[in-house]
Amino acid sequence: MTFGQFLSILRARKWAALLVFALVVATTVVVSLLLPRQYDGAASVVIDVKPDPVSAMAFPSMALPSFMATQVDILASDRVALKVIRDLKLAENPQIREQWQTDGEGKGTIEQWLVELLKKSLDVKPSRDSNVIQVNYRAPDPRFAAGMANAFAQAYIATTLELRVDPAKQFSSFFAAQSKDARDALERAQNRLSAFQRDKGIINADERLDVENARLIELSSQLVQVQAIASESGSRQAQAQGAQSDRTQEVLSNPLISGLKADLTRNEARLQELNAKYGDNHPQVVEAKANIAELRSRIDAEVRRVSGGVGVTNTINKQREAQVRRELDAQRAKLLQLKAVRDQSQVLVREVENAQRAYDGVMARLNQTAMESQTTQSYANLLTQALPPAEPASPKILLNTALAILLGALLAMGVALLLELSDRRVRAPEDIIAALGLPVLGVLPKPGTRRFVAGKHALQMQQRVIGLPAPTVNKGA
Repeated sequence: MTFGQFLSILRARKWAALLVFALVVATTVVVSLLLPRQYDGAASVVIDVKPDPVSAMAFPSMALPSFMATQVDILASDRVALKVIRDLKLAENPQIREQWQTDGEGKGTIEQWLVELLKKSLDVKPSRDSNVIQVNYRAPDPRFAAGMANAFAQAYIATTLELRVDPAKQFSSFFAAQSKDARDALERAQNRLSAFQRDKGIINADERLDVENARLIELSSQLVQVQAIASESGSRQAQAQGAQSDRTQEVLSNPLISGLKADLTRNEARLQELNAKYGDNHPQVVEAKANIAELRSRIDAEVRRVSGGVGVTNTINKQREAQVRRELDAQRAKLLQLKAVRDQSQVLVREVENAQRAYDGVMARLNQTAMESQTTQSYANLLTQALPPAEPASPKILLNTALAILLGALLAMGVALLLELSDRRVRAPEDIIAALGLPVLGVLPKPGTRRFVAGKHALQMQQRVIGLPAPTVNKGA
């Protein structure tokens, strides 16, 4: 179908098309005028993503798209609708209760019926690139629509505060009980540490341990010294008990023995002189020999006495060594016991420290949750308050009329085409060609067509012959 054929069909079916067009437009206008007017109350809330002033922490989840979707679901939830109903006391309104008895037939509760009724007129839309949520409520009364939009916005803000405060209150109660248990555990740990220190007489375990360590080191040094002395005295005793007892240091350094040896040397020299002068049997020689024998016996007795003193000294040194060794062993055992006591004390101290840290952590969380449970500021705030709209949101007569004109034109053209298909007629030469498959030799003018002649110029009858160009009018003579 060509555009010319389409125009010819519209011209032929113009009255049917105009009738359909008029009916559609008139019906739309009449219905738009008869429909009750509906008004949209529009309020908006903004989500604050600043750090929480109580916990001084920022919540990255607030910047996620899912967070805004969650807020939209909260605003459109039954909990917010129930809060609106209770805040406005809608369930106590006699007219609303009568409507519930009529429309709802008294089934269920009036709150459930009102929730479903209010949610039908509520429209919640989040902004695309911001943290603002639009709250629209449609109602026949503009003031009621604005009031309901504001009520939903305020109920949403209160609900977000409840969702934040109620868990904080529960956590606060939980941490209060935990803090009591932690305090009791801390007191028990401190009592065990105090009792242990009292039983063991511990004032400062580290300082006492240092003193005992110093004492142990001192005894170790004394033992080494005593062992060296005992070893030396043992060597001297062995020498004193041998054949060279008169050459020991004690004997050589003894002044009495040195004096006796000097007297012995003088007497031996005198004996030699007397022997040479008087002979062996002279009384002076005999006396000199007796003196020498006496001196030697005295020297031997003194040497034995001094050697015996060396043995006594060695015995004393051995006893001293044994005593120092016993003291060292006792000091080592005492130090080991002190270390064991210190280790037990440190275990108790660590228990006290752990209990203290646990108590401090629980108290910190308790203080934080207590502050959060007392907060009165939500992260959602009212941005714009709904005002009674001056113009209705529906019906929109101009928009409906424009749409009716467009739809009516489409329906009118469709009706014209359907009528043409049901009753096909020849509207142009092209229809004959398409229907018969024969060429068109000429076209006669419509009945009543006039021919005008003006001088040499004449309007010829239009003639079209297949294969020939259309005739031209001579502009000459």
